[in-house]
Amino acid sequence: MSLSPATVAETRRPRVLLTIVVALLELAHLAWQWTHGGILSHHLLANPDLPSVSNGWGIVALPALTWFLAGRFLRRATSGAATRAIVTAALGAACAGIGLSLAFSLGTSDHAALVLLALLLSGIAWPTYRAEYLLGFVVGMAWTFGPILPILIGSVLALSSFLVRRVAWPAMRWTMARLTAART
Repeated sequence: MSLSPATVAETRRPRVLLTIVVALLELAHLAWQWTHGGILSHHLLANPDLPSVSNGWGIVALPALTWFLAGRFLRRATSGAATRAIVTAALGAACAGIGLSLAFSLGTSDHAALVLLALLLSGIAWPTYRAEYLLGFVVGMAWTFGPILPILIGSVLALSSFLVRRVAWPAMRWTMARLTAART
């Protein structure tokens, strides 16, 4: 699908501004870590036997992710209602990411598992595979885990939502329509 030049021009400024804001927030985050004992690294799956990923990658990963995803959701922000829905989705996903981070940071792995399960199940009710959900989730978790682990977790959640909403539900509707047609 190609975009008209007007659409590209209309989305360029908010896309650049959003990317700059996220980059500045990540710079502030890394500066705070630098001045408080150094930039942290996190082991994959919280397992010390697995490789660790530095939060320093956030200065590259978060602005790049923002630029890429903003291009997706800004094209859909064609009216005030659509823009409000996108902002609401992003803020809700950010709150979910913060909730998961908080549960994990407090050492309550049972609560973290429940939040993760709730996020997985929410992909059935809402299209959490959309760009604004992923960006909100990653930004919400980045303070605690850096950007790489939230991108991985968010991608798995988005993929599961996509598969349920775009593959499983249509397949079930198609099957039900065929069964209903066969009975009549």
